[in-house]
Amino acid sequence: MMTINITPYLMMDGNAKEAIQYYQQTLGAEVPMLITYDDMPELPKEDLKGLIAHAKLEIGGSAIWISDSPSTLPVLQGNQVTICITSNDVKQSRRFFEALKDEGQVRMPFQEQSFSPGYGSLTDKFGVTFLFDTEN
Repeated sequence: MMTINITPYLMMDGNAKEAIQYYQQTLGAEVPMLITYDDMPELPKEDLKGLIAHAKLEIGGSAIWISDSPSTLPVLQGNQVTICITSNDVKQSRRFFEALKDEGQVRMPFQEQSFSPGYGSLTDKFGVTFLFDTEN
């Protein structure tokens, strides 16, 4: 059965570790997953050393994802929160991506990654940034 989840994704400008600690202290967030860019062998590491590639924070029964944005995707006022649509069906993820791509701007092409069989990001024609992630 296909599942779809929608999760707020906070894109930080090099201070994700600080934000995670802050949300742990202020909101009681648990951190069941934390991956640094150092953990991802396919990416260049010079400007990403020590930064957070992806973390999941659980607050009560809800989740927030957070990462430091790579320098190729600068954080600007207004694009710091991304809507992440997660599916367990790569074809569905691609359909959503392709549908919102029309009149929008692709930030990262939809493609297979080491951590996902289908992953991509875009800003739609209304200026809303979406990230699509397919779970294995």
